[in-house]
Amino acid sequence: MQNKGLVTWLLILAFVLLLLNMPAMVSDWTKSTVRGSVAPLQHILGSASLRLDESITVFRGLGGMIRKNREMSEELIQLRTRVRALEAAEGENLQLRAQLHFAQRSSRHLIPCEVIGRDTSGWWHSIRLGAGGRDGIFPDTAVITSDGLVGRTTEVSARVTDVLLLSDPGCRVSAQISRTGAHGILEGGGEPLDGLVRCRLRFINKSIPARAGDEVVTSGLGGVYPQGLLIGYVEKVYLDKGGLYQYADVIPKADLGMLNYVFVVTEEEDILADLLRETGPVRGAHE
Repeated sequence: MQNKGLVTWLLILAFVLLLLNMPAMVSDWTKSTVRGSVAPLQHILGSASLRLDESITVFRGLGGMIRKNREMSEELIQLRTRVRALEAAEGENLQLRAQLHFAQRSSRHLIPCEVIGRDTSGWWHSIRLGAGGRDGIFPDTAVITSDGLVGRTTEVSARVTDVLLLSDPGCRVSAQISRTGAHGILEGGGEPLDGLVRCRLRFINKSIPARAGDEVVTSGLGGVYPQGLLIGYVEKVYLDKGGLYQYADVIPKADLGMLNYVFVVTEEEDILADLLRETGPVRGAHE
């Protein structure tokens, strides 16, 4: 076996020596023949190598495009997040401007407050404000927005205030119908079945007609809510089963489920000062 391998290598060596010692014409012809025979294979190998290089280049390009697309997608997400934040800030600024304009036009002394919490049990019947006693807020004080009455303050600490909303069944407001002056007691309707908050105005004089669309405001009786604060509008009117009085469903004007900023109504001005301005100087005051 080893002898056959040796013989093969000796034959190859002899062939190489023969080629090296051939005459120039024969050598050139041999080389040309070999080149001609090998040329198609070289062409195939060269084309394959070129296509391989091109494929690698394209693949690298695709890898770069994938990376760029990923970077662009991340940037797009960031930009969309910023746009949403700017839109939210713009909406908040518009709301703040509207509330500020309302506060500037109001003749009452209003304390602006941000809503920092809500009662999440069932419908939102109470909210929490980020202001308290140190800001001049006291219990049993009316809370409003530019749309209308929201409720009244209950628990007040130095920095936080809880507000009972009109929707709470425990909330009572002495109210009247603006068109006729008919009085009644407004009560919260609790959790709505159809998502629309309602209150009920009870004990309306049956002799004074009430109708859908009538404006309902605070009457000023009871000492908690100043007179004339808008509450909402009559939706439907009913006659009590006993026929003694009327009652009506009232839709609050303020959206109690979308409260972000509210105002606490404090004392308007000193009553005695108002009285002195209306009657003039007291006789003998400067005597």
